[in-house]
Amino acid sequence: MNHSNQNRSSLPNPPLWLVMITSAMAGGMGWGIRGQYGHETGAMIAGVLVSLILVFLFCPNNNSIQVVRAAALGTIAMGFGGSMTYGQTVGLTHDAPLIGNWSSLCWGMIGLAMKGGVWIGFFGFFFGLGLGGKRYRPVEILLLCTSMLTVLVIGWLVFNTPHDPENKKLPLLYFSDHWKWEPGVQLKHRPEIWGGLWSALILGVTYAVLVKKDIMARNLAFWGIIGGALGFPIGQMLQATNAWNPEFFRQSFIGPFTQKFNWWNIMETTFGTVMGATVGLGLWLNRSRIRISSQPNISSLSRWAVFGLLCLHLCLLTLVDFGRFSWADGIYDLGLMMGLIPLVASVSSLWWPYLQLLPITLLPIAGKTLRMLVYSVDKPINLSVGWLAYFILPMFYAIILSVFFIRRAESSEEHPSFIRITLIFCTWIYFGLNYAFFGFPSLWNSPSALLFLISAVGLSLTGLFFDPAKCNWSYRFWRSH
Repeated sequence: MNHSNQNRSSLPNPPLWLVMITSAMAGGMGWGIRGQYGHETGAMIAGVLVSLILVFLFCPNNNSIQVVRAAALGTIAMGFGGSMTYGQTVGLTHDAPLIGNWSSLCWGMIGLAMKGGVWIGFFGFFFGLGLGGKRYRPVEILLLCTSMLTVLVIGWLVFNTPHDPENKKLPLLYFSDHWKWEPGVQLKHRPEIWGGLWSALILGVTYAVLVKKDIMARNLAFWGIIGGALGFPIGQMLQATNAWNPEFFRQSFIGPFTQKFNWWNIMETTFGTVMGATVGLGLWLNRSRIRISSQPNISSLSRWAVFGLLCLHLCLLTLVDFGRFSWADGIYDLGLMMGLIPLVASVSSLWWPYLQLLPITLLPIAGKTLRMLVYSVDKPINLSVGWLAYFILPMFYAIILSVFFIRRAESSEEHPSFIRITLIFCTWIYFGLNYAFFGFPSLWNSPSALLFLISAVGLSLTGLFFDPAKCNWSYRFWRSH
């Protein structure tokens, strides 16, 4: 075996059906839950679940920090597309005044494909960047990200300006609602940024291919683009079909079942399901390109530097998600900017990838659940119970898990059970918080909750009883570990 790379013959070959089903479950559940939490940090739920199930299946006997880093990079990048506005793009396909307008429907679907493609394209790119065996130094990632931010601004100026609705000046390619679709209606015209994000993604892929010869990053970016460009319109097609044919879904033979649907959540869950399965297929087709470094774990950042970056990131993240400070939003409420510190820290620190997969990603989700159930509802639960159940205990367990495995990694090497245990923990903690967010609905009256439960059980059974090294199912395997 080459000292720096995993031998091709040792690479796993998990069944394609298992890869696509489990990645679809992870994507559907994660993206469906994302809808309650929104924006960049909500999208990271799908990022962490899809990343974890894929590295679990394709990187068995995990003994390298590179596996954990790949999952962390995918988790971070899944949030970048959260900077885009897309509510009015969805509305072009199903808003009541536009029912029957096929031009509006087609334009909205094109916009969803454009936005979905770049959203998941970022995930595929950075996830592939972590699995291709190419070494990206911290300064290199910093310069790449700042260059992508610069190009993002240029792309925004080129594709997403002018935005002057008062003088009826909008970009040529504008995928939100405006006077062409609803003349005479007072609308809040949304500024768009998809052109800037596409420009940044293209720059990143170009650098990876031309400078680093990183074919894995390029290929998974492509499969991410395909997954997002298919998933978003397919999901919305279901919601639009209901809006265009309400009588069928309420009064026909399927009415007793479909009238319970939360159609927006069905759209999001379908989007996640399609994109997860597509990225899983893409990784399976590129499995021979997976390279996991076996070099010793080396951190180029001191503990104090990591601690300082962690405090800065969490402070800004908290201000953006829970504060009302325009200066904080201006600095950090942009997905690629929000990911700058985590991306650099993930490739330069032994600690950060573990923290990213557990407490960092969990913090805003637990905080938003607490805010909703304790401070925002008409009849909130007991303050102490709410804090304990929805914030303190989830964060406590996430921190304990990450610290335990960090210490193991510092003393020897990454523990092979980390990905397995983290997958199961994240699956159930996000399912539980989302279930509480909806007020613990009856599963028979909440199709979305039932789908999430099925997905959680499927992911857990895979994590518990599938041996990715031997590609078989074994209860004894789990007992021996």
